[in-house]
Amino acid sequence: MAEHVYDSSDSCTGKSAVQEPLEYSIYGLLKKYQITITTAESATGGMIASTLINVPGISEFFTEGYVTYSNEAKVKMIHVAPETIDTYGVVSSETAADMAASAATMAAVSVTGVAGPDGGTKECPVGLVFIGCYLNGKTVTERHMFSGSRMDVRKSATESALSLLKKCIEETYAV
Repeated sequence: MAEHVYDSSDSCTGKSAVQEPLEYSIYGLLKKYQITITTAESATGGMIASTLINVPGISEFFTEGYVTYSNEAKVKMIHVAPETIDTYGVVSSETAADMAASAATMAAVSVTGVAGPDGGTKECPVGLVFIGCYLNGKTVTERHMFSGSRMDVRKSATESALSLLKKCIEETYAV
């Protein structure tokens, strides 16, 4: 019986097919297109900013990050309209969009949600997360339903937020 051995290199060139970490890909895009980024986080509690600053040189493009855990902080620090929170709720697509657009200089990514294990309701269950991305005057939001522990939800939300940011940059600057 033949044994099959697989590796992560390209069989013709010998180059590694290992994918670079998402934050490094984002850094390359920020640098290429000279975009500055702000984060506005609630459920992730600074994990997006923390992930971005893993990259040496990111300070040229990462201008600031906000952890606005309370409704009051969202209004006071990043100027989310109180009416948005009152009308749609703090965990909503509208609030995520307002967070991203309000925090942005050039670009911003935002997260609001319920990480758990407590705090969920029938209408707004644990694991429900809304992510916003603002870039060049356009805001996109995504709704996610994550499962697992509190840390699992936060990690999944962070990864999804960075993926959305990368997607928005690539789609905006596609040639």
